[in-house]
Amino acid sequence: MSLVDIGVNLTDKRLERTAVIERAINASVSKMIVTGSSLESSKEARTISTQYQNTLYCTAGVHPHHAKEYTEQTTTELRALTAHPEVVAIGECGLDFNRNFSTPTEQLYAFEQQLQLACDLKLPVFLHERDAFDEQIKLLKQYRTGLVGGVAHCFTGSSEQMAAYLDLDLYIGITGWFCDPKRGQALREAIPSLPLKNLLLETDAPYLRPKGLANNRKLDKGNNEPAYLPYIAAELANLMEIEQQELQQASYYNTCKLFPKIEAGIESEY
Repeated sequence: MSLVDIGVNLTDKRLERTAVIERAINASVSKMIVTGSSLESSKEARTISTQYQNTLYCTAGVHPHHAKEYTEQTTTELRALTAHPEVVAIGECGLDFNRNFSTPTEQLYAFEQQLQLACDLKLPVFLHERDAFDEQIKLLKQYRTGLVGGVAHCFTGSSEQMAAYLDLDLYIGITGWFCDPKRGQALREAIPSLPLKNLLLETDAPYLRPKGLANNRKLDKGNNEPAYLPYIAAELANLMEIEQQELQQASYYNTCKLFPKIEAGIESEY
């Protein structure tokens, strides 16, 4: 059963791109979405995706860390990027009040511009949030009727936060964060309440290498990779007490439903 990794930072220089993609495909991760986190990285993500058609797709957006760079011209350039078939979502966008590389005011402006763009273009949003949940949910509620959908990328929150996203009929992106019994405890407690119909899988490579994964530094230099998505799927299936094949099928179908530019190729009961 093939998998789709919905969040891979292939523009990160730590990843040896060709080898990482080959290992992913050999591990039955047949499709990957390259994350755009700034205007420049979004352009690079799109270029990379054209080199691996029907395997790589990408997002186009501005991460809250880069919100101070956001101008009216940014919206124009993002709009132009979305004309390409490889671009499947607006983002990574959202709010991050943890380190405030951009001020909250700058972040709110950039996020709202991208929400409006997603509404205009009928594209889903690829969401980031850290220490800004209440403000993020408030804006999402304001724009939700105009959005075709979205995913809480790399969700690490509580059951209550998950419920708030689910109430907006959004998807939840699960990484290997839950494999860490210490840092991931809140997520581990939330996962049993996650409906299969709202589940998406991702690695956020090269970040968030799952705890418990065998050391293979000669191969991966200690980085996380899309090839490790089956490990995450297996651990998650155990936690949810379902068969891994059922989980993978649901995740694949959900991915293709949220990002219709990616062909589903399967039927689903979810």
